[in-house]
Amino acid sequence: MKISTGAISVLAFLISLHVQGQDFTENTFGKGLVNVVAKDSSYSANFSFRMQSLFTSGWDIAENGNFETGETNFLIRRSRLKLQGFAYTPKLKYKLELGLSNRDISGASVYNNNTPRYILDAVVKWNFHENFELWAGQTKLPGNRERLISSGSLETVDRSLVNSRFNIDRDLGVQLHHETHLGGSFLMREAVSVAQGEGRNVTAGNLGGFQYTGRLEFLPFGDFADYTGADFAREAKPKLAVGVAYDYNHNAVKTRSNMGSYMLTDYGFFETDISTLFLDAIFKYRGISAMAEYAHRSADDAFATNADGTLTGDMVNIGSGFNVQAGYLFKNDLQVLGRYTSIDLDDSVTQLVEDQYTLGLSKYIIKHKLKIQTDINYTDLNLGLNDNLTYRLQFELHF
Repeated sequence: MKISTGAISVLAFLISLHVQGQDFTENTFGKGLVNVVAKDSSYSANFSFRMQSLFTSGWDIAENGNFETGETNFLIRRSRLKLQGFAYTPKLKYKLELGLSNRDISGASVYNNNTPRYILDAVVKWNFHENFELWAGQTKLPGNRERLISSGSLETVDRSLVNSRFNIDRDLGVQLHHETHLGGSFLMREAVSVAQGEGRNVTAGNLGGFQYTGRLEFLPFGDFADYTGADFAREAKPKLAVGVAYDYNHNAVKTRSNMGSYMLTDYGFFETDISTLFLDAIFKYRGISAMAEYAHRSADDAFATNADGTLTGDMVNIGSGFNVQAGYLFKNDLQVLGRYTSIDLDDSVTQLVEDQYTLGLSKYIIKHKLKIQTDINYTDLNLGLNDNLTYRLQFELHF
């Protein structure tokens, strides 16, 4: 795999930081490869690296129960470099994350100069007043919970089909975040965003309208000791977070809001307003962790048409999806988990319904920083299509 000159420059810069800066921390595993603070405390820089190596094997299952020819694959699922810290003041934070695997950089098009999409996050976060924080740059939009949890902090091999069909991922713009204390331990978190609406690393300008996103989250029993997947803290008291998010993409030009493929016609881009609603919840208590998520997407006009009214074949993925999962973490850091996911797109798009059942097992060596995860997934399809059985095994290393 070739590494870009930009990535090499980042590495060279980090080495210079380590030489010139003063290290105030004991760099332990999982806390970053380089962790420095300037002698005059004018900046900090934490550099880390992570990778996921994935093996998959899948088989189609005919209606008579016979297994069809299987398929196997070895894959570097993710390989990423991350730099974060503060500049000038601890109230001004930054994050830069680069993706190096083929899955991370895929999606080159004329709208990003046909170049690999190395940049995942490039964002500045300014705590300008009390609990208010202003974000500017490219990062995840405040959408569904499963997407907001880092892919390196999941208690499953990967996210569910609900996320892959409906998430709104990353975009370029500004966000305002705030936290409100409602009395006692009750917390409410609010986030609003205005973004370009065409996804990450777009350089050709805004082809449609803007994308507006809002999220509210309620934590009635206070904050979690550990907000990632799995209950490593073994919460002594029940902890619950319930969230709702709404996304409106005005004059969207892609099949999945700011994701998917561009909808092209004989006169240019097809534009339509797309709305996406997310409802989610997460619960943790004494090693038990549970999460549920619902997504629904609609569009003013889901089918792209040419000037004469004929269909182009492009369509918005409207419909809904539901995911629920629960797991238990034993004291030896071995976790078992079950998940059920259902995808039901609108009948005008397809009458296909996907129901997926997942049984997972994880061994955490150093929490999410060093772990081995495996699962088996059975996907039940209607319309007389073959069902599918998939086995996955993944190793994660995060310095």
